[in-house]
Amino acid sequence: MGNQSYRDNRPGEDLRRSVYDEQDRTSQRRSQHREETQYYYREYGYEPQKTYSQRGTYQQPAGTRQTDRAGRSYASDGGGSGEQRREEYRVRVARAKKKRMQELRRKRRILLGFGALLILGAALAVVLTLHHSAKSEKEIADIAEQSQNASSQETLSYMDSIPEDAQPVVSTQQADAEPTVDPETEYTVTDDNAVQIVSENVQSEYAVLIDVDTMSVIAGKNYDTRISPASMTKILTVLTAVDELRAQAAEQGTDLETILDDTVEITVDITDYAYKNEGSIVGFDVGEQPTVRDLFYGTILPSGADAAAALAVYVSGSQEAFVEKMNAELEKLGLSDTAHFTNCVGLYDADHYCTLIDMAMILKAALQDDLCLTVLSTHVYTTSQTEQHPDGIEISNWFLRRIEDKDCHGVVEAAKTGFVNESGSCAASFQVSDSGGHHICVTANAWSAWRCIYDQVEIYDLYTN
Repeated sequence: MGNQSYRDNRPGEDLRRSVYDEQDRTSQRRSQHREETQYYYREYGYEPQKTYSQRGTYQQPAGTRQTDRAGRSYASDGGGSGEQRREEYRVRVARAKKKRMQELRRKRRILLGFGALLILGAALAVVLTLHHSAKSEKEIADIAEQSQNASSQETLSYMDSIPEDAQPVVSTQQADAEPTVDPETEYTVTDDNAVQIVSENVQSEYAVLIDVDTMSVIAGKNYDTRISPASMTKILTVLTAVDELRAQAAEQGTDLETILDDTVEITVDITDYAYKNEGSIVGFDVGEQPTVRDLFYGTILPSGADAAAALAVYVSGSQEAFVEKMNAELEKLGLSDTAHFTNCVGLYDADHYCTLIDMAMILKAALQDDLCLTVLSTHVYTTSQTEQHPDGIEISNWFLRRIEDKDCHGVVEAAKTGFVNESGSCAASFQVSDSGGHHICVTANAWSAWRCIYDQVEIYDLYTN
């Protein structure tokens, strides 16, 4: 008891006790700071600065910026207890979340509005497309009808414009009758005043423009070179067929229209021939029975190898026999010295050739026949209804449909195209100029069907204006 009193009253004891008490308080503050630091790491992802007030409570320095766990930066105003600051942070987070949700709802409403507009626009586009398609089909039908009527009228005006002593005679003679066409005058072309085509816009390797009224070459390049005529061959195919059918009609005591309404069965040999040679086709099925008239249009408009082969077999019994008649037709036209054909569809063969002038004269002879002129000038045609095709098959002359809106200083009334690798894209066309002149243009070895069209447009533009 005496020792205890001595220790409590010894000098400096109060000072020592105050130091020990301060150490205890400092230890408590450090422990509190560790707990708060751990809490902030868990909740906010940062460590508060170690700043204490005089009372020993934790304070965040005013004006400092902190970053929460989401990476958002905010300014601290300092002061206050940890619980107050946590509450303020929770309030800020709640406000930010509410603002973010409002922004998302606003964007969603905008997206829904745009989606509705797109759906409405698509529906309107479909309606307009269907309406335009129906209107276009009607216009195409009207154009085709007008083209046929105009072609018949043009034939008469064309024939009237040629002097009587130079007018051709349409082949309507009996099979055993002598030819009435004089090839020496009818299909002889002069090129004394011809000019060379040098325009860079005419990219076909071969080209010729002939004035049919004067039978003279206006302009050209390489037009006396032999080429493979490709499907331009089919002009001679329909010309030979119609001459033979007229002769057969006369022998049978009937007329051509009756024969044209006759039907022809499409055989496996015909379809195999077209597919094996990778030719263009109308699309007739095996066993289908189109009319002879369908075969004429199918040979020219889509350049159908199936139609041409079927027409040849119908007329002559075989393609080989028909080709003999084609070469006889060339001889009758006075073209056999520079032209010779080995098939009726235009397949490449070293012995299947003609010059551009030869092809121009073949087209000229075809235009003098009413049926050939009508077929060659038709833009759109629908074949007869059959069991395989109840609505028929719609076919088009795409050269005429594509060139009809081009400025050719006249109207391209009739045309036939062709393509083989050896001759590229080629075409033969007949134009009636704005001044009433009649011209035939033949080009070959263009690198595309459209290039072939633009070359002929350029030639008509340069030399018939």
